[in-house]
Amino acid sequence: MYIYNVTINVQEGVIQQEWLKWMKHEHLPAMLATGKFSKALLTKVMVDEPMGGITFSVQYFTKDKATLNKYLEEDAEDLRAQGSKFSPYIVVFRTELEVVEEIM
Repeated sequence: MYIYNVTINVQEGVIQQEWLKWMKHEHLPAMLATGKFSKALLTKVMVDEPMGGITFSVQYFTKDKATLNKYLEEDAEDLRAQGSKFSPYIVVFRTELEVVEEIM
């Protein structure tokens, strides 16, 4: 299993609420609608950021590296562009993670 982790620092204030609403009601459903992710987990990072803002992390779960690559090739550019209205107010870092072992 692979996790596509996206960490986003969002400027505090009105834009944060707009961004969060967009994520919940538009972006996360659109990501899952690609059929390349089995689920998504939206979390708030619980640290005080020296640069300010509030940091969120989204983990998108996919079955393998090939499926993640397919997303990156086929869908990533369009889905990222949909959020460009927030670019002056956010900083984004993307990380690909391979699950080594899952213990439940």
